[in-house]
Amino acid sequence: MRWPRRWRSAFGSCGVWWLRVWSRPRFASANVLSAGAPNRCANCLAKRLSGPRNPLMNDRLLLGIALDPGLILRAQGMLPDPWQRELLLSTAPRVLLNCCRGAGKSRTCSALALHTALFEPGALILLLSRSLRQAGELLRYVKQAHRALGRPLPARKMTDTQMELVNGSRVISLPGREDTIRAFQGVRLMLIDEAARVPDDLYWSVRPMLHVAQGRLICLSTPFGTRGFFWKEWHDPQADWKRVHVTWRDCPRIRPEAIADERRAMGDGWVAQEYEGSFLS
Repeated sequence: MRWPRRWRSAFGSCGVWWLRVWSRPRFASANVLSAGAPNRCANCLAKRLSGPRNPLMNDRLLLGIALDPGLILRAQGMLPDPWQRELLLSTAPRVLLNCCRGAGKSRTCSALALHTALFEPGALILLLSRSLRQAGELLRYVKQAHRALGRPLPARKMTDTQMELVNGSRVISLPGREDTIRAFQGVRLMLIDEAARVPDDLYWSVRPMLHVAQGRLICLSTPFGTRGFFWKEWHDPQADWKRVHVTWRDCPRIRPEAIADERRAMGDGWVAQEYEGSFLS
């Protein structure tokens, strides 16, 4: 089995040994904090985290976060749904996330962005959306998660549009304009929020940025008609994407009564698009 790059780089020489132990059935559903990570693995992870760390951050807690990004959501008081946990543990290089409103797609992807920044020193993570305000909202979730974890790595620079950690990793929010992002190269992770509403020329211009660093591309959105690259890629059987479809039924926080009220007020078409992930013409 080929372990994910972020795990191999984080754990060094003892990482494969520990991950094999972790994958055994008795550990598969256990919380890493209660499982008790070996000290030598925790120490190895500590050495791999470049830059000064929060002295109050327990090494075993860091190992737990490295193994299970879902702990980033738990630190914020959120219990990950099955689809969220699966996405956070996935290593697919290309992901299309077709989610209903309120499912938690932005929170999930912000946790993935923070995880990449913490455990891949020098990583460049770009957060794109159709507007700077919306991209900034995704960055705000990243900052909230960073604070909730107790700032395991301090920030070297923190602005409204950027968070740079002492290990050299940068998380930058950008508006969905092709002329503002062409200078970036070596992107390790790119998130395109509300991808169904992002112009196609932006999508085509950002793909080359991922090749050098073998970066990941995750497009998250609710549908917006039968138009645009998000709709095309979702329905293209030859496109190599991991497709994740989340409806309101997959989100225990959305009650059937609320959907019934939305259907009464907005109609079946609105519910089909916004809560069931249907592409309507």
